[in-house]
Amino acid sequence: MEIKKVNLDNFQQEISKSEMPVLIDFYADWCAPCKVFAGEIAAFAEKTDTVKVCKINVDESGDLAAMYGVLSIPTLVLVQGGKEIARRVGGGEVEDIEAFLDENL
Repeated sequence: MEIKKVNLDNFQQEISKSEMPVLIDFYADWCAPCKVFAGEIAAFAEKTDTVKVCKINVDESGDLAAMYGVLSIPTLVLVQGGKEIARRVGGGEVEDIEAFLDENL
């Protein structure tokens, strides 16, 4: 599935009103761990058709990062029905992302 880049303009459509669970990756372009983790997120997104994968750049969309209380990056937030149901701080591998979703969906 394609990764959607989200900002305030498309937040409602992509996340709040999504009928499927949404995995949000909060990141920044300058963040080295985020750059490493980006490849794992992309690999996961290619494998899944049950979870929408979105990315939010904390520098470009600080309002959304503040809304979710994101203090460290990378941070994954799992949203279902427009509400946060789980969170994971830090990077990892595809298997870690899958385990996080298995524990929370």
